[in-house]
Amino acid sequence: MAAPDPFEVRMRFTSQLQHLNASVTSAQKAANYALRYKDMDEDLHSCILEQLERNNMNNRANIMYFIEHLCDLAQKENHVDYIRMMQRDILRVIDAVAPSDGSGAANVKVVRRVLHGLQQKEVLIPETVQELEECLKDRDTSINGDAGRMSTPHGGRANGAVRPDKRQIEQRIEEDRERHKKQRESIWAVKGEHEEFEKQWEDGSDVEEDDEFEATEDGEQRGQAVEFG
Repeated sequence: MAAPDPFEVRMRFTSQLQHLNASVTSAQKAANYALRYKDMDEDLHSCILEQLERNNMNNRANIMYFIEHLCDLAQKENHVDYIRMMQRDILRVIDAVAPSDGSGAANVKVVRRVLHGLQQKEVLIPETVQELEECLKDRDTSINGDAGRMSTPHGGRANGAVRPDKRQIEQRIEEDRERHKKQRESIWAVKGEHEEFEKQWEDGSDVEEDDEFEATEDGEQRGQAVEFG
């Protein structure tokens, strides 16, 4: 079997990163691809950083979610190099997804969510996450108080910050809605399984109680038959 062409692997991975969306499937597909070609981990890691710094803010948010999937899969497959590189460059990642100029203010919540996910997976230690949280404190102010000052009618540059245009905002809202929908479906599925288990348990308990009652009653009737027989 011929060895994969490094340029082709890189191009395909880049394309997957550029076309990430709100679905878990797209993130998992890209993560699986990265692990399949883990011998090229440094090159593929550089692809992630490049795409974070070149694409629009919506795509950067999708890549941020992908990073959590990648680290999770890398842990399961015991390929720590991806994790080590992400630990090393996490500040660069955050600066790309939620820049200090306020242009990525809408991504601050995404960054926080992923950081805490990485902490739970023990990819990042709590002290590191706390320090990164401090960096994020002033990066979401443009959502509220500074929104008018920072934005322009056409979503262009104002006071040095690049604001997303209307199309990007609409796309972001739709992708966030899709993520929340998937989260709710997952919660409902778990809840439904739990309720079904409880129902089966209760039904089983009722059957056992009825059987015990019938057995007792049957025993009493037999006892009476012997006594008066």
